[in-house]
Amino acid sequence: MIFRTVKLRDANDSRLKAISKRLGLALSLDEMRSLKAYFEREGRDPIDAEIHAVAQSWSEHCSYKSSKYYLKKYLGSLKTDYTILAMEDDAGVVDFDGENAYVLKMESHNHPSAVEPYGGAATGIGGIVRDVLCMGAQPVALVDSLFLGDVSSDRYEGLLSPRYIFDGVVSGIRDYGNRIGIPNVAGSLYFDRLYNSNPLVNAGCIGIVRKDKIVRSKSYKAGDILVLMGGKTGRDGIHGVNFASTTLGKITKSSRLAIQLGNPIVEHPMIKAVLEANDEGLIRAMKDLGGGGLSSAATEMVYAGGFGAEIVLDDIKLKESSMSGWEIWISESQERMLMECYPEDVEKIKRIAEKWNLDFSVIGKVTEDRRIRVYYRKRKIIDMDIKFLDDAPVYQRPYRLKESERYIAIPEEPEDLSSFVVQFISRLNLCARFKVVRQYDHTVRGSTIVTPFVGRPNRETHADATVIKPLEQSMRGLVITSGSRPNMVSVDPYSGTMWTLVEAYKNILSTGGVPHSVVDALNFGNPEREEIMGQFVESVRAIGDFCRKLGLPIVAGNVSFYNEYKKTDIMPTPTILMVGIIDDVRRSRTTYIKGPGNALYLIGSPCDNLTGSEYNRMRGYSEGYLPIPDLDELTAVRDFINLKRDAILSSHDVSSGGLFTALAEMSFGSGIGFHADISNVSSARPTVKLFSECGNGIVVEVPRNMEEEFMEGSGNVSVKRIGETGGDRIIIDEAGLNIINVPVEEIRDAWEHGLDKY
Repeated sequence: MIFRTVKLRDANDSRLKAISKRLGLALSLDEMRSLKAYFEREGRDPIDAEIHAVAQSWSEHCSYKSSKYYLKKYLGSLKTDYTILAMEDDAGVVDFDGENAYVLKMESHNHPSAVEPYGGAATGIGGIVRDVLCMGAQPVALVDSLFLGDVSSDRYEGLLSPRYIFDGVVSGIRDYGNRIGIPNVAGSLYFDRLYNSNPLVNAGCIGIVRKDKIVRSKSYKAGDILVLMGGKTGRDGIHGVNFASTTLGKITKSSRLAIQLGNPIVEHPMIKAVLEANDEGLIRAMKDLGGGGLSSAATEMVYAGGFGAEIVLDDIKLKESSMSGWEIWISESQERMLMECYPEDVEKIKRIAEKWNLDFSVIGKVTEDRRIRVYYRKRKIIDMDIKFLDDAPVYQRPYRLKESERYIAIPEEPEDLSSFVVQFISRLNLCARFKVVRQYDHTVRGSTIVTPFVGRPNRETHADATVIKPLEQSMRGLVITSGSRPNMVSVDPYSGTMWTLVEAYKNILSTGGVPHSVVDALNFGNPEREEIMGQFVESVRAIGDFCRKLGLPIVAGNVSFYNEYKKTDIMPTPTILMVGIIDDVRRSRTTYIKGPGNALYLIGSPCDNLTGSEYNRMRGYSEGYLPIPDLDELTAVRDFINLKRDAILSSHDVSSGGLFTALAEMSFGSGIGFHADISNVSSARPTVKLFSECGNGIVVEVPRNMEEEFMEGSGNVSVKRIGETGGDRIIIDEAGLNIINVPVEEIRDAWEHGLDKY
């Protein structure tokens, strides 16, 4: 059947709710009433394709209806003089060197990964690559931040086993990213039981483009032709955005149909074809067909340009010939791009598509009036005002803030710290990520300078951030880091989000770069619950305050709500992708100790607080007072570490696992031990000094013959000598007493194999 008419105008409230449920629209009663009122004004009932089109555009996933008000309030003005495009198109665009720009974006693919971990994660990678590609950029790096369930337990009450999800998500990212030939260079991995049924898969991509080749995601001129290029259109991904805009329930046939099917073997040549067409100046505007499919892509692109469109679906290449018009219109089949071009350039783009063995269809044209008309088998199946279709309602949802705790939880000291740290560093959220990250290709394009693991052969340790050299003819580089601190955000959404940003900022400083831009992926529970909305509002406010203070632009973002299963929400998880600039990649720094006899210094003040730390979590404490970062001191740390860059051999930020873990990981990369005395770090108890995860601290290794030069001009920032490198043991003293004495190899072995049994 070509279409059905939906009897909407005569429907009462009960019937409106039933229609939304039966058709899988995920629209509220008020939204259904608005839809009914529109068609009453039109003087007719809607065709099924029209009502499905509205459901796509008005979904939480596409419209940001619960978050838009607060995003605009707190993040709307965060641009700099080097920002080219921010919060406008499919990805952010930032000046790189005057002639070129880098493009960046991060998106979530959470619900799909909960139902089909392999496919959900794989299509998350494919989709984020196309977001960057549609700006005309060559994708050069992938990022993934994963938040998964408790794989240490065999018990679960969710949809799928956390171990099954873990394996599937990692395999999906590996297979898609490796097969399209883009290096996966940065990310994070965090485990907690609250992600058992709601895994978070946050995928990011960075690209590079000449500034005169940037493509916009908005139409330019009435009469331009709309073409579709890439893979075939099928029934996979039907109602994907609606599925992602509701809380998770049991796995059903409809939820499986909402999951897209990825094919990297199509994506790779499509990247080549798009870049070739763009190099020849054939593309006027472009959109990736992601959430909402052609319905969202076409509507958003022409609406952004102030136009309308006429579209004919008959020539679109299908996976199944029996598809109805509305299914073709909202299908989220992957590896497809919508392009706008001059009429005379259609054949040129078609020849490029044929060269790369891609499907190609002319589907319509841009029109002067602001209506969208869609035809299928000579019947009009959509005729709507595009403003109504694209302008979803915006909600200023009520919220309730969590009361801040006033106490500081400090558990009892372990009796034997040497034994304790071996167990501590093997914990899931601290141990080595070799098992996961070594499955990804980090160097496939030959431009990765600092990889996720650094150190001597067979003795690698974690890097703070990675460095890529995106242009063959230039030594200028990008420094990339990504992650979140959900344990801290759960305690205090404002301070915890601030500490997430501080960690990213320090990662870039530690690697030798200057922080330059920020993208966020904000993952929260049900926004209809006031306490969840309160978490979101405070987190967004923190991002705005941090970036405004440090002079950083927010250039793109993503919000994922309804991460809830059986009324259990995830930990609030604002993921930050931060990119820095390094003028010469040959001056990049790594985290491992370079030799014996060098001094170890701690730059920046500790905050003497264990709240939100892995240490407190291990000891059974989850709440407490979490201070707000001192951003003035962070600025001073930035200025000092950049001033003294020639005197620093290695550096590592103090964050997850605290000062002890930072020092230990520096030792792991070379096998060289150290002897530290933490007496002068602060007046706090030894465990507080060793395991606190907040503060502006960065540990640096300085050659002994440069210590005097290094200390010059340090008056504005705390700089304390805490030890010396050498030997093959990790030795730490406090107030004249030895408190830790462990062979490097013993503690490294525990750290290296912490994930192996999962």
